[in-house]
Amino acid sequence: MFKKIIGDRQFYKRVFAIALPIMAQNGISNVVNMLDNLMVGRIGTEQLSGVSIANDLLFVYQLCLFGAVGGAGIFTAQYYGQKNTEGVRDTLRIKLIICGLIMLAGLLLFGLCDRTLISYYLHEGSQTGDLASTLSYGHIYMMFMLAGLLPQAAEFVYSSMLRETGETVIPMRASFAAVFINLVLNYVLIYGRLGFPVLGVAGAAIATVISRIVQASIVILWTHQHNDEKPYINGAYASFRLPAGLVKKVCITGLPLVLNEFLWSTGIVLQKQSYSMRGLAVVAANNINSTFFNVFSICFVAFGDAVAIIVGQLLGAGKMKEAKETGIKINVFVTFSCIVVGMILFFVAGYLPEFYNTTAEVKDLASDFLRVTGVLMPLFGLCHSLYFTIRAGGKTILTFLFDSAFLIVIGVPLAYFLTRYTSLDIVTIYAICEGTALVKVILGFAISSSGVWMQNIVEDV
Repeated sequence: MFKKIIGDRQFYKRVFAIALPIMAQNGISNVVNMLDNLMVGRIGTEQLSGVSIANDLLFVYQLCLFGAVGGAGIFTAQYYGQKNTEGVRDTLRIKLIICGLIMLAGLLLFGLCDRTLISYYLHEGSQTGDLASTLSYGHIYMMFMLAGLLPQAAEFVYSSMLRETGETVIPMRASFAAVFINLVLNYVLIYGRLGFPVLGVAGAAIATVISRIVQASIVILWTHQHNDEKPYINGAYASFRLPAGLVKKVCITGLPLVLNEFLWSTGIVLQKQSYSMRGLAVVAANNINSTFFNVFSICFVAFGDAVAIIVGQLLGAGKMKEAKETGIKINVFVTFSCIVVGMILFFVAGYLPEFYNTTAEVKDLASDFLRVTGVLMPLFGLCHSLYFTIRAGGKTILTFLFDSAFLIVIGVPLAYFLTRYTSLDIVTIYAICEGTALVKVILGFAISSSGVWMQNIVEDV
């Protein structure tokens, strides 16, 4: 029994070889993002809330990129498992095309409609914050952030390709360099150090854009300079003629995944918009909660990537039984890890908001949100790991139903109803809405155990 759910030393050595560099990259990135958030939060509540809302909107763009590279990346991992260089090269071209289209759509939407989108979050209902100032700060931040959409898309394409072909260290190093630059420039530009003017939220955005340019440059230059190690990059831009059969399969498999990430991220934004009906203090408190959640979730995020890569390669090699057992073992490990992490977050929740220069109302709400998040952390981690297990087999309709369809059909309407038609306090509403992850875990276990998700999707392309 235990051999089915707990791996041996060699198994965990392989998993950690993939997960640790990703964990380190995500860890450093999220810690620095937390410091960025703290720096903006030291200016004032309106600045913190404006940047938070703009980043929530940009989150939809980032998740669309994630879905695009992930959809084609399912094929990349399986082609790599087959040692099919031409197949990997074709998936790189598909990623470039799709992410380019997403970037153009993001520029148009955020460039033309940012004020309208930000204003949906601004409601009276708390003692904290000035709505007009929050809108102004959010608009300023968004306009500067538009310059970072292109390098971010390029970095997503190259970093995902490197990870799926076994190279996780270079994306990690690029991330380290980027976050260091981001941290230093944030300090210099936000507060006006070393002779620079005080730029506030504009400085935060400029620092982020520069760091993304650096990150993209590192992974792109390394890949092209090491074309002997990564032969799929040779001739990648010579032609964008693609096999019709592969394009069809990527569309059938990948488009639901892009749609899933778009709808899921939109659902999260809509949930937060519903929470914002209870006032600007909730927006600021939820931002603090999300910031620290990202730091504490690095473990299960990294293992989600690991399960997708390892299981995908096993499926591509036709090792179905081993792929299923691997998914189970990683899911069990993630659950126990998140129990420990969640307990830590629960006990430190009262201290973390004290780092922000904001009102007592915001700090109290943030502490309560963080305690709920700590309790639910095992459910969040297991949902994430089950999602990537199911996705590795390429049956993205299942992942769509499991992930975004569940959120749109249940999570979003629930938040809408509870915030507008009940007198429940916002912390209770948050706990109820996020607690629906328990239902997702039950569904995910049923799908994962059935084995219906397992398939080799590249053998006949």
